[in-house]
Amino acid sequence: MSETTPPQEPSAPRRSIRTTRRDFLRGMGLAAGAATMLPSLSAPADEAEATPDAAPATPGLRETGRGPRKIELRINGQTHSLTVEPRTTLLEALREHLQLTGAKNGCDRGACGACSVLLDGEAVQSCLLLAVEAVGKEVTTIEGIAADSRYARLVDAFCAHDAAQCGFCIPGMVVGSAALLNRNPHPSAADIREGLAGHLCRCATHPKIIAAVQAATGTGGPT
Repeated sequence: MSETTPPQEPSAPRRSIRTTRRDFLRGMGLAAGAATMLPSLSAPADEAEATPDAAPATPGLRETGRGPRKIELRINGQTHSLTVEPRTTLLEALREHLQLTGAKNGCDRGACGACSVLLDGEAVQSCLLLAVEAVGKEVTTIEGIAADSRYARLVDAFCAHDAAQCGFCIPGMVVGSAALLNRNPHPSAADIREGLAGHLCRCATHPKIIAAVQAATGTGGPT
């Protein structure tokens, strides 16, 4: 009697291993995503606790924080106490907090000169200066210049020569002219054009403005 061999189960077909370009890119993407989401297990403890996006220490850098703070500003000979956010510009502090609206917000980027004020005697654009940066300095606005007898001839000359049309730029023009006469009591027409180069007049009365400044030098200008 012959032995019968038990039937063998058919073996599964062998599958060839092929890695397509799409499979490779998909695997690389998953690996990259996992690397960014999972914390590093091999990093030292002090390195893991560090904040990589913290601002580096900069010599001379002053930090004011984000919340409102109380400051004192010396404006037109008087001290004013007000609370402002660190981002508040000097122009905003003047117009919105102190109701000194002579300085105008023309371009809000320091290109027109309508917001000019004197800072320790020098003309600056108050839209580019933070209010906290003016602490400890003397600020003179067009209101202060108009009330100062030293600048009376300059103000009268602008009126006499019809330099103001719409009047929007004129406060800044007068402030810039005052700063010019402070450092150069007898400017030439070229000096005046250079000194007022950062001031724009919408009504194009620049020739009358130059004539007004020249007329104001009859007494040598303010000292």
